[in-house]
Amino acid sequence: MSATSDLIGQSPLTKPTKAGGRGIEHSSENLNEADRLMTICNSCRYCQGLCAVFPAMELRRDFTEGDLNYMANLCHACGACFADCQFSPPHDFEVNVPKTMASLRAETYSRYAWPSFLSGLFYRNGLAISIITALSVAGFILGFIYFNNPDLLWAVHTGPGAFYKLMPHNTMALLFGVAFVAAIIAIIMGAITFWKDTTNASIAGAGSGFWQAFSDSFKLRYLDGGGAGCSGETIQKKDGRKHAHHLTFYGFLLCFASTSVATLYHYGLGREAPYPWWDLPVILGTLGGIGLVIGPAGLFLEKFKRPKELQDPDRFGMDTGFIAMLFLTSFTGLVLLFLRETPLMGILLAIHLGVVFSLFLTLPYSKFVHGIYRFLALIRSAKESNANH
Repeated sequence: MSATSDLIGQSPLTKPTKAGGRGIEHSSENLNEADRLMTICNSCRYCQGLCAVFPAMELRRDFTEGDLNYMANLCHACGACFADCQFSPPHDFEVNVPKTMASLRAETYSRYAWPSFLSGLFYRNGLAISIITALSVAGFILGFIYFNNPDLLWAVHTGPGAFYKLMPHNTMALLFGVAFVAAIIAIIMGAITFWKDTTNASIAGAGSGFWQAFSDSFKLRYLDGGGAGCSGETIQKKDGRKHAHHLTFYGFLLCFASTSVATLYHYGLGREAPYPWWDLPVILGTLGGIGLVIGPAGLFLEKFKRPKELQDPDRFGMDTGFIAMLFLTSFTGLVLLFLRETPLMGILLAIHLGVVFSLFLTLPYSKFVHGIYRFLALIRSAKESNANH
């Protein structure tokens, strides 16, 4: 213990009330705590092989707020360092890197959100806001159908263009197109701000580490905690959290591919939805939808199984809001697919579109951005690793 104290110097090892590990006052308590923990971990370095956080930490003696936000988004919350650390609770040093980084990560979603006046929208009430928005939009669509022609609501509609008998395609495309474009703009602005703040460089400099980050992202490389699995155990075992992440990630990509192909069909080939079961948009959407039902359900289960020491109850709404919307989008979409030729189609279509619209609106302020920021953090990590080898 004395060796650790000597390496840390004058800074306190016990948990401070305000300043970070070297007495530096940051702009939030999460940043102060992350600074304190990185100072302690930098003197120990026992966990250096577990993930990308600790090699990034070792390149620094002092930690700016941008550095800490960068490392928080490198952290995959696998929990391995907590299990391995000799200073984790109930030790007086209270080193709990996964929980602190999770809290700081959630703070970055708000910190870099654009426009800034919406930055606190999802911080504590993400789940409630998502569901209320979805129900409101579904109610609006049902009202639109009813006042336009109430007989259409419970009628059976089949064949190409069946959906558009309830709501004209141009109206639907305009409504959802505006929401989607606004979300993409907000996400891009937030990503640019994150990159500038954590690297002090232009986004144009991100290219050199792109392919390594791309490979790490698609393999979810750092979710294995250095090979022990997300549970942090020393014996390799089946890892439900990693599998659930894979199903969610690839399910989302398949659904995006389905929507892209359907857009090409409509505008390029003049073919209107709904499409037959054997057609490519339906196949891609069904496979993706199944992944986005099983994956988020698995993430919910793993979240409740997670040790209490690693949980951050104040961010429950933030953590679960995006997962819930992915699940509901896929679930309502699959139900609509199976019952689209019944009198329930009108109700199911309104509910599905309401959930999708809510998902679009809340994307820039939900946990969705953690994938964007983590990818950018992995790019910086790759660049730093290449520069030091």
